[in-house]
Amino acid sequence: MSQTVTRFAPSPSGYLHIGGARTALFSWLYARHMKGRFVLRIEDTDAVRSTRESVDAIFEALNWLGMAWDEGPFFQSERFHLYEAFLKKLIDSGQAYYCTCSSEKVELMRKRAMEAGGKPKYDGSCREKGLSKSKDSVIRFKSPLLGATVLEDVVKGRIVFQNQEMDDFIIQRSDGMPTYNFAVVVDDITMGINTVLRGDDHVMNTPKQILLYKALDSPLPTFGHVPMVLGHDRTRLSKRHGAMSVTAYRDMGYLPQAVLNYLVRLGWSYGDQEFFTVDELISKFDIKNLGRSAGVFNPEKLLALNAEHIKATPPEKLAPHLLPFLKQRGYPAEKGQYLNNVIATLKLRSKTLVEMAESASFYYVDKPDYDSKAVKTFLKADIIEVLEMLADKLEQAEDLSVEIQEKAFGEVLETTGIKFGKVAQPVRVAITGKTVSPGIFEMIETLGKDRTILRLRAAIDLIKSPQGE
Repeated sequence: MSQTVTRFAPSPSGYLHIGGARTALFSWLYARHMKGRFVLRIEDTDAVRSTRESVDAIFEALNWLGMAWDEGPFFQSERFHLYEAFLKKLIDSGQAYYCTCSSEKVELMRKRAMEAGGKPKYDGSCREKGLSKSKDSVIRFKSPLLGATVLEDVVKGRIVFQNQEMDDFIIQRSDGMPTYNFAVVVDDITMGINTVLRGDDHVMNTPKQILLYKALDSPLPTFGHVPMVLGHDRTRLSKRHGAMSVTAYRDMGYLPQAVLNYLVRLGWSYGDQEFFTVDELISKFDIKNLGRSAGVFNPEKLLALNAEHIKATPPEKLAPHLLPFLKQRGYPAEKGQYLNNVIATLKLRSKTLVEMAESASFYYVDKPDYDSKAVKTFLKADIIEVLEMLADKLEQAEDLSVEIQEKAFGEVLETTGIKFGKVAQPVRVAITGKTVSPGIFEMIETLGKDRTILRLRAAIDLIKSPQGE
């Protein structure tokens, strides 16, 4: 059996959005699962809408998601010599012809066909004239007049198209530009693409492409058309449903593996399993399990899944993703064990990396930003003695491991007769400035002895100051 070759072929007229990313993901996963090749092709023949900024944005998004391509990127705008060669082949074999009918004339043909109860299509006026190329001529494909074209779709099943309902469609415009259906077929043939997975908005293009494959004596690829992604109201997905560019989710603090996990479940299933690592997806992905029902995009589910991936990812692997968010806030964060320890205390409570970076603030400042309500509620005069005793005991310790902290807290509680719950919040506020934080012992161990002692004593001074009275 030949090696599986898939492709992703976006038009660079904007950023890579959720729907496009899912299409790319299905093709990428199947290539990886089959130990095949994944090709990236940029369909930039529309010079008006195509921009370099969009091309770069597509690359950036795919790289962030970890979907490395094996070949490419190829640009259609650099392949016109190939299209010309294949056009000549169809002309020479009599399977395509030059047409000089004006757009107004063709529109009249379609109108008359509809009035007669038929399909609005070109009537083949130039089909047998044997015209030569001229200034305003287009090239049309000579579609079969009888029979049917069959699409064996791995997702939708068998779809039959009656040839008499198709017209002689244009494959090169009068300005010399190849049309979409023709260029795609030439590209897929010359790149060896044998598996085409794409959105079901392309189904109606497929019979034309099948006819071109047959005319060019090329084997058909395996086609799979997946349902579109819909919003919560079952309409086509858009920004109002919360769907943005892929890199917008990166900037909001989502992990790439969480986005991949969520996207693949919008149209593919493996039993009842919801959480997948990327390695698991590669191992288990099969196009036979692609669904026929449209996936509904749910931002809340994506957020919940992101939280699960944050919990499941080791701190050292989260660090490169979190670091930019810490830098954005001006924190002196660096890769290393301290950052890993910080992440370990925060990741169970963080839904996004933005949230984690915000929660990490007290780890990277000399003095915590005290919440005035928390200070008023918990940093009172009656807690000074407890904080002083705790600071003294921790200062005498060689390190602040959890075991040593537990011993120090235990001794203070036994001496004062105060319950742990009564001292935990004042200590938390003293160290972080807030009432919510990671676990006391894990936080202190991460923060370190010097910083912990300084903050406890600073809190004591705050209580003793006129403002704290």
